Amino acid sequence: MLTDQLKAQIQDAYRTFLDNRELKPRYGQRLMIAEVARTLGNIRVDDEDKRVGEPAVCAVEAGTGTGKTVAYCLAALPIAKATGKKLVIATATVALQEQIVNKDLPDIARHAQLKFSFALAKGRGRYLCLSKLDALLQEGQANASTAQLFADEGFRIEVDEGSLALYQQMIDKLAGNRWNGDRDSWPEVIEDEQWSQLTTDHTQCTTRYCPNFQQCAFYKAREGMSQSDVIVTNHDLVLADLALGGGAILPDPAQTLYIFDEGHHLPDKAINHFAYSTRLRSTADWLEQLARNLTKLLGQNPLPGDLGRLIEPLPELAREIKSQQQFMFTACEALAEFHLGEDEQGRERPRHRFAGGVIPEDLREMGVELKKGFSRLNDQLTRINDLLKDGMEGEPIGISAQQAEQWYPLFGSLQGRAEANWSLWTSFTSEDAAEAPPTARWLSLAESGALFDIEVHASPILAAETLRQHLWLRAYGAVVTSATLTALGRFDRFNQRAGLPRSSSTCVVPSPFNHAEAGVLSVPAMSCEPTDAQAHSREIIKLLPDLLADARGSLVLFASRRQMQEVFDGLERDWRKRVLIQGNLSKQETLNRHKARVDDGEPSVLFGLASFAEGVDLPGAYCEHVVIAKLPFSVPDDPVEAALAEWIEARGGNPFMEIAVPDASLKLVQACGRLLRSEQDQGTITLLDRRIVSKRYGKAILNSLPPFRRQIS
Repeated sequence: MLTDQLKAQIQDAYRTFLDNRELKPRYGQRLMIAEVARTLGNIRVDDEDKRVGEPAVCAVEAGTGTGKTVAYCLAALPIAKATGKKLVIATATVALQEQIVNKDLPDIARHAQLKFSFALAKGRGRYLCLSKLDALLQEGQANASTAQLFADEGFRIEVDEGSLALYQQMIDKLAGNRWNGDRDSWPEVIEDEQWSQLTTDHTQCTTRYCPNFQQCAFYKAREGMSQSDVIVTNHDLVLADLALGGGAILPDPAQTLYIFDEGHHLPDKAINHFAYSTRLRSTADWLEQLARNLTKLLGQNPLPGDLGRLIEPLPELAREIKSQQQFMFTACEALAEFHLGEDEQGRERPRHRFAGGVIPEDLREMGVELKKGFSRLNDQLTRINDLLKDGMEGEPIGISAQQAEQWYPLFGSLQGRAEANWSLWTSFTSEDAAEAPPTARWLSLAESGALFDIEVHASPILAAETLRQHLWLRAYGAVVTSATLTALGRFDRFNQRAGLPRSSSTCVVPSPFNHAEAGVLSVPAMSCEPTDAQAHSREIIKLLPDLLADARGSLVLFASRRQMQEVFDGLERDWRKRVLIQGNLSKQETLNRHKARVDDGEPSVLFGLASFAEGVDLPGAYCEHVVIAKLPFSVPDDPVEAALAEWIEARGGNPFMEIAVPDASLKLVQACGRLLRSEQDQGTITLLDRRIVSKRYGKAILNSLPPFRRQIS
């Protein structure tokens, strides 16, 4: 229970924090502290210290400037310590994780005078594998004979002079304790291609059998994490842990208080976590390569006993599955009518979606055969890996312990790819329950060298049941927070997507910003609506120079790359010089150049898509005017959204009003949030879409926006 003593401890921590920082209390922050404390502090437990009763979950929408991190930490930390639970703070972005670990938590510990330890938890792929680094520096002499057989699995060892110098520098810094093996703490950017040779995953890691286990950067980080009161991580790692049963990577959910910051991303993260895909042509090529490699391996290495008996049938099995892959490719190529579609990054990608998630029976039968084939391949490779583990233990399996250690990551990688294909075909061919949301299934065209490939996809359309079963029902307690959880002023859409328990509490706490004094929302007179795309682009080209004439830094947000490019190309040459367009440089470099221009007194305009409408922090002069080209309705041909719309319509609902309008409202609020980043900021938001005043749904969207002063022509 939330005892008087615990209440006093939370209140004292908040008062001390404010006094030491010379800050005044914020009304919204106080409300959030109270809501989090009430939810997490009143959890009932049985004699075995297990939660009883309904799940303890609250969702808090807190606008920019509320001080969310301080609020949830000051409320949750004393409760976690008092109950002996771990506090896991999960974010959607690396930037916020780093801010919490490097700035917020040290700040809270120092100024609130709370004693706690904390650690950053990352996936294995962010850490160096010392064994791989050793092999690369030795130019693969120790295991080249085996690795060459598995070149397509990423084990081809080709070290140029530049990479060799980098790897030697890494060894030197590790030896001198000047680097901890964390990719993100290396002073320069490491390219993905270089890093992929240096890291590993759970299918390849030999754990305690590895000669470098005691020095392993990943396991050292894990050890530090297990001793910490607070663990900062990302949504993906929480979901990965839950998929493994919970407690495999992070603490046991039943002993954990979760805080999901940037929580509006959680449902989409969960959908992506359980979405599968495979490329037909490249997988067929991989199977052929696998058959050749294993045939060569058997010819070079006499393998007595169970290991030989398990490996011997694999080449024939791989070629059998390859034939089935080719039949599937031919069938999909003949069936699909590919249509161009645009994803949220504005990339054109031809797709063919199966309406209602229903695939033709002949395709389903072929998919079932592929599922069976990959199931056999996965089982066989799993048994081989189990034998190799025995070999690393010193048991006689026909090869030495050293050779077993070299082979384990190679066969582990093969098993991981077989399992991924089995998961795809299982999801692609499964029969959806009558009342359950269907699985979205579609094909897309992809490049594969000089040829094209067909990619097969299967994805859930809602994560509600997954989150309910794996997270909400199992966690000791949970808080979800974000500046944008409600749509049209209600939590209904988030509840539908996230499956929050009925017992959950929800609240909206006010931002400290005085929107009416600090900002103007302008909807100018226009002669056309975005439904006439070309005319709308021409009108934007005409309006922009005058709209942005007085702003030092501006942000123009588009819903499609095509329109963004059309508008840029249509501007006068001299005016284009002040525009930085998303995609020409990395996101961070684009923002850095924009800030540098403004700092030098030059006007600068950013042209961006959806990813610039959220998480971009441009305070003060860096963003005095936000222009939104049109209401941010989702791309209508997105396969997951289209499948969800079909399902809602089949149940008598209105997908436009239940999905499209609420989602557009939420995205528009996020876009408007780019203007005011501190209480001193001022500026203008201009929406170049008259539908917000001409359409019936527009009024609801307009009224869901922050209370800026309005200028509607």
